Amino acid sequence: MNNVKVFGLMAGLTALFVMAGGALGGQGGMMIALLMAAAMNFFAYFASAKMVLRMYNAQVVTAAEAPELYEMVDRLRQRAALPMPTVAIAPHMQPNAFATGRNPEHAVVCVTEGILQLVSRDELEGVIAHELAHIKNRDMLLQTFTATIAGAISSLGQMWMWSAIFGGSDDEEGGSPVGALLMMVLAPIAAGIIQMAISRQREFKADLVGAQICGRPLSLAHALRKLEAGAERIPMHVSPSAAPLAQVNPLSSMHGGGFSKLFSTHPPTEERVARLEAMARG
Repeated sequence: MNNVKVFGLMAGLTALFVMAGGALGGQGGMMIALLMAAAMNFFAYFASAKMVLRMYNAQVVTAAEAPELYEMVDRLRQRAALPMPTVAIAPHMQPNAFATGRNPEHAVVCVTEGILQLVSRDELEGVIAHELAHIKNRDMLLQTFTATIAGAISSLGQMWMWSAIFGGSDDEEGGSPVGALLMMVLAPIAAGIIQMAISRQREFKADLVGAQICGRPLSLAHALRKLEAGAERIPMHVSPSAAPLAQVNPLSSMHGGGFSKLFSTHPPTEERVARLEAMARG
């Protein structure tokens, strides 16, 4: 089922990207967008982990450099029947975590410096178990593809805007100025909605499987409350296309609350906590 989702998502976002290219540059733009999409998908498959770690400025650590964290990941991944992932730490004071990589054999679990200082040991186990659940569910590649193509769609709109400002548009190439304007506005929104839908469902499932891995649903629930409060208080400067990979929305402090939360790529923390508490009650 995950392979079907990956294929469907790649096809849908690639089609949207090609349509954006056609609106901006006619048939020539469509062909260029198609070639770009193929190249980005190929690159994202083989270089997804390095790409995401670079977005978060994260550094890989060894067992000698972070013995307690490394031992915790190793112990929990054995419970989950997974290969040992690469362990990394991101130099952000906002408490957060994410997993990336194209498959369990090439996976990375990353935590921020902030989360290591904030949560208890039991809570950190819940957080890491949640990320291992993403690896077990093979969510990371799906989300990386989403981030790659969604970011490219937004970039196309920006390219058209600057081209229109400094060079004007060339109708002879077949691109429609009105269509290009609409695509510049609507395509990133459509890509964002796809990201939102996929991310919300994968977070709920990872909470469930993560709680099963660590054996303490309330540890993850308590950690999520702390992570949400920390994300709202401490900003993190990271690409919006990479934000859905994090355990809680790292851009919460910038987006604020209210209406903007309806379009968050992450489900409401209150709902996630409520599900975990219900799970703890049996």
